[in-house]
Amino acid sequence: MGQTILILGGGVGGLVAANELRKALPNEHRVVLVEREASFAFAPSFLWLMTGNRTAEKISRPLTRLQGRGIEVVRGEIERIDPQKREAVVNGQSLKGDYLIIALGAELAPEAIPGLAQAGNNFYSLAGAAAARDAFAQFTGGKLVVLTAAPAYKCPAAPYEAAMLLEHSCRTRKLREKTEIDLYAAEPGPMGVAGPEVSRAVRQMVEGKGIGYHPEHQVKEVDPTARRLSFSNGIEARFDLLAYVPPHRAPKVVRDAGLTGESGWVSVDRHTLETKHARVYALGDVVSIPLAMGKPLPKAGVFAQGEAQVVAKNIAHAITGKGKGASFGGDGECFIETGARKAGFGKGNFYAEPVPRMKLHPPGLRWHVAKVFFEKNWLRRWI
Repeated sequence: MGQTILILGGGVGGLVAANELRKALPNEHRVVLVEREASFAFAPSFLWLMTGNRTAEKISRPLTRLQGRGIEVVRGEIERIDPQKREAVVNGQSLKGDYLIIALGAELAPEAIPGLAQAGNNFYSLAGAAAARDAFAQFTGGKLVVLTAAPAYKCPAAPYEAAMLLEHSCRTRKLREKTEIDLYAAEPGPMGVAGPEVSRAVRQMVEGKGIGYHPEHQVKEVDPTARRLSFSNGIEARFDLLAYVPPHRAPKVVRDAGLTGESGWVSVDRHTLETKHARVYALGDVVSIPLAMGKPLPKAGVFAQGEAQVVAKNIAHAITGKGKGASFGGDGECFIETGARKAGFGKGNFYAEPVPRMKLHPPGLRWHVAKVFFEKNWLRRWI
């Protein structure tokens, strides 16, 4: 008899899992994807949207395209998850799977910092990146601040890329001499989980462009009227334009289902992504996987994709008995855009002990071109 795989979330992890399962399973088995949004937006391109190098239409695709691949798409708000029954209530209707994959990502919570949402633009969302673009288009010089509102967030390179891309845009618009750019970070250093060498290299990239870098500045409140940031260390900073990374948390429906642990995220087997519930998996930004160094595996699309491929392969093997099982090994890579059509590229293994092993290639045109190709190829392949 045919079985049903229910996938909650249409981000990177959900899309990859759905595609891989559909290709691996005979037609009598159903692959059902649940997502509240009508379209998928490619988050790695939000920075280019913010700087005016992309439009929302160029980096978005309707999820209805998946139906042509034999994937059932249910659009709606997930109201409840019952992991023991592998069941979700969507728009008042109960959906049940023989296997359940939770790929609901991280919930962005700017409201956790008083005044933050009213004072600036959250470039971690499609709408926020577009709003930041519009605000920057009206900017004529002054104090430009990029802020990370909490020490842990997805895409660890993104705020550092944002600062460098905005700096380059200021040069292009002949505003650089009239603009002071600062990056206030809640974390002690850039991309700390990638190791001290990578962290130092990224900091040098940022400071080499004349951007003021202020680590270990945890914002506690923002005054939108006075355009002032107040930090827990007693320091205050003024801004004319603010672009920020908001605090993250697990989605409420995941928390209400009792799926989160002490970390505030879903705990899984680091190799199979299995939860404590039978035939229930979680992957991508919604999970927390501790590393030997004491920090968690970064939340990033590259890991969501790798995890989804492992989960899909193992479910297909369990259903059909064909092929072999798979194991997620912690490999990852990322581009680091620096402006002027240049980017760095880092690649390594994050499960390595005692610390992740990662090699960072210096910025160059080749890596920027590679990221452009990656963007186009990814959208073509998965949706």
